[in-house]
Amino acid sequence: MRFRALRSGFKFQNVAGRSLRPGAGGVSAVGRNGDHLDSSLGAAKPSLSPSSSSSNYHTSRLSHNRGDCIRPIGVTRHVGAYTSRSIAAQAAEKQENDSASSKGGDIEVELLNPFKLHLLESGPPTHLHTNKDELMKMYRDMNVLRRMELKADQLFKTQQIRGFCHLYDGQEAIPAGMEAVLTYDDCVVTAYRDHGTFLGRGGTVFETFSELMGRKTGCSLGKGGSMHLFKKENNFYGGWGIVGTSGPLGTGLALALKYTKKPNVTVAIYGDGAANQGQLYEAQNMAALWNLPVIYLVENNHYGMGTAEWRASKQTTFFDRLHYIPGIKVDGMDAFSVKAAMQFAKDHCVAGKGPIVIECDTYRYHGHSMSDPGSTYRSRDEIQNFRQERDPIERVSKIIVKEGIASADDLKKLAKDIRREVEEEATKARDAPQPEEHELFSHIYRLDTGLVTYGCDRKKDVELA
Repeated sequence: MRFRALRSGFKFQNVAGRSLRPGAGGVSAVGRNGDHLDSSLGAAKPSLSPSSSSSNYHTSRLSHNRGDCIRPIGVTRHVGAYTSRSIAAQAAEKQENDSASSKGGDIEVELLNPFKLHLLESGPPTHLHTNKDELMKMYRDMNVLRRMELKADQLFKTQQIRGFCHLYDGQEAIPAGMEAVLTYDDCVVTAYRDHGTFLGRGGTVFETFSELMGRKTGCSLGKGGSMHLFKKENNFYGGWGIVGTSGPLGTGLALALKYTKKPNVTVAIYGDGAANQGQLYEAQNMAALWNLPVIYLVENNHYGMGTAEWRASKQTTFFDRLHYIPGIKVDGMDAFSVKAAMQFAKDHCVAGKGPIVIECDTYRYHGHSMSDPGSTYRSRDEIQNFRQERDPIERVSKIIVKEGIASADDLKKLAKDIRREVEEEATKARDAPQPEEHELFSHIYRLDTGLVTYGCDRKKDVELA
């Protein structure tokens, strides 16, 4: 759903679809093929219109400010009521925004941290152009996602959400930056930490809470839960609970795009914990062999469940593991850095250059899942340092205030309104009906397929009728 600051003392025009794409710009990172290069990024200098220290961590990492905010897109706010919007309307609105985004904006943002490149002589630009609408959209979207995850934490602890629940707070800059570039004609598939990706693909807070609480109004009819959010009409093919499976699935989606000659890409998202899976390398080999338009996006939050990357991987970087697929390491706590890398990667794939890897250096604030306190294998000081120095929402809010688009008090009022909106959606989802009993047996087998089943010791064929 889209949120506006209707009850606060200011109003921001809501922007449909996705954020603007970065304008064309030069790239400062240059080196010989195969080198890992740093393209220098300066201090942040964003700007919009009205209405750090590095973390103390085992492995070297980029030090960025972070911002989190993702706004669901399937619903529009109308003076207290929510009205469903057609997919066609969403697509038309998004196309219009994308067209406008190609013209850039009036505010220059200098990225905070350098990209690292693998098998690339040049990389994404170090300066992007944005505008008020994009900045406010990023701030709003990331806040919606952050607030939704905090509410999900509360609902889980009061046993209103059961089963597995993997929260996304801290990583909000990834879907915010990614969806500033992609369209709904592009395909996305991810692993089980999928709440943020679902909102970015046009899902709503109401659909998310409904699914988490097992209600029939959920995106998977209340039968999938936290790990299985889908929005097929916007080419979001899920949340998957099997570690590493998004790589092969994304490769297959990319093969379909190439087979049907569509000028789009697939983004296959997985974490550092899945990066050592054999099935991933098999899929990447096929993608490179067949020159498929797939972006392998690694959400490297530095812990696979409770195991630090350096304990599980001999090589603790993931963008440079293959000598036949190029890669980029990016500050995954900065939505604009993710946006720049994603635009570069999409252009690379659409140009027929084959697959590419983006490693997003990010951090989750919660534990691996709600059963994990998240403080037994990392210190509270480490978590607090990331919150203070690299928070994605704070990164965007500083730009907004610096450019005079809104004051700090205005942003607090907007955040308060968003919190109220999320609470309302959680209440609506809690009061929604549960699936009926017959749904226990639906979507398993169809009785009219003529499917014949055999047992290993069968004496005769058994046909489903």
